[in-house]
Amino acid sequence: AGGRGGAMAVGKNKRVTKGKKGGKKKAVDPFLKKDWYDLKAPTMFATRTFGKTLVTRTQGTKIASDGLKGRVLDMSLADLNQDEDQAFRKILLKVEDVQGKNCLTQFQGMSLTTDKLKSMMRKWQTTIEAFADVKTTDNYVLRLFCIGFTKRRMNQIAKCSYAKSSQIRAIRKKMVEVMQREASTCDLKEFVNKIIPEVIGKEITKATQGIYPLQNVFLRKVKVVKAPKFDLMRLMEVHGDYTEETGSKLDRAADEEMAEAVEGAEEA
Repeated sequence: AGGRGGAMAVGKNKRVTKGKKGGKKKAVDPFLKKDWYDLKAPTMFATRTFGKTLVTRTQGTKIASDGLKGRVLDMSLADLNQDEDQAFRKILLKVEDVQGKNCLTQFQGMSLTTDKLKSMMRKWQTTIEAFADVKTTDNYVLRLFCIGFTKRRMNQIAKCSYAKSSQIRAIRKKMVEVMQREASTCDLKEFVNKIIPEVIGKEITKATQGIYPLQNVFLRKVKVVKAPKFDLMRLMEVHGDYTEETGSKLDRAADEEMAEAVEGAEEA
């Protein structure tokens, strides 16, 4: 019985020498299947090519350009405008279209950095915030958030400078009025040109002077709530001097043809 058991044990371990069924798959570096694309910023910013992004090459029905469209990129305004004084603003840019190896982006939002916001928050003053939804002339619906702080008067003796709740309500009303007036009379491109030098903040400071003097008035955040239907002509206007490299359209057509061919083969 012992011998038989021994024989069985040998039979059982036969597979040990052969190795696993199918063998181990060789690890392929996923980056070999990817391509680099240039990111192009709209004409509102000084730096036109602001970075690169990766995407898996077109394979079968999965087209590379579809994987790029809709990506949202977060950039510091200091890098986009080559000006360190604007480092406290972050700009969101969304990839709208891919042409050749270039991704054309459009403005998608703006926010202040956390450290900037926190550096303005202090004791002995009132913080006043307001928000408004506005529609630009080219049908972008934006949500704007504004923040401001009460300011000490000249020769003030009192330690604190708090606004009364009635004054806060009046200031908030003025903030909303100014935001709606400034944004609804221009298109998205003009609006971005207004928020970079903080035109709206200065307007609000001026408008509220008679209620209670304010300081550090900023558009804290801008969100694109709703964008109009994609229009290539409008995007090209925003990218002004951008010229497409020759042959880039062909790449895209080839991508789509390949995808169609694969679809046809699958159906067959």
